[in-house]
Amino acid sequence: MEPLDLFGMRESYNRQQIMLCFNGPISRSLIEEIGNALRNYLSSENAPASSAMDVFAVYIEMTQNIRHYTRQKDWTDPEAGATVVVARDEQGRYVVSAGNLIESADGERLQAAVQALAGLDKTELKARYKEQLRKPRDEQASSGAGLGLIDIARKASEPLEATLREVDASRSFISLRAVI
Repeated sequence: MEPLDLFGMRESYNRQQIMLCFNGPISRSLIEEIGNALRNYLSSENAPASSAMDVFAVYIEMTQNIRHYTRQKDWTDPEAGATVVVARDEQGRYVVSAGNLIESADGERLQAAVQALAGLDKTELKARYKEQLRKPRDEQASSGAGLGLIDIARKASEPLEATLREVDASRSFISLRAVI
């Protein structure tokens, strides 16, 4: 194994204002522990309560979606890993990003859903959310790209971004970014 350049990583994280970074298999208890650490960090930073709640909610939604998806696919730990980053941007806003392996077709559908939501304003997002709430839930259908994604888009201060990077013939890596 190549030696880690922790100082270099630290300097890079500081330049990018990364507050929290995780990479690896993600469990329910780990989501909770990282969530508690995030909540404490935001509290110590005196983040406005509404921003802190939105950042926490977006983090939880993204990580639970990843966990649900990878469990549904019955993937092994290396396949089921997630990369999660919470940072600040140049304007001081919080940026929550999460990524994971995904079957390419599922990734394309998710990316299309994100692009469709990105074209909506706050009023249209609220209407879409209410519409989704009223729809009967099909227990047999995959629950991805629904109410939770719309809720993330509603909390975001700018349109969501999703990028898809091909890994092999059947899988890609999806990255979702929300600015709060």
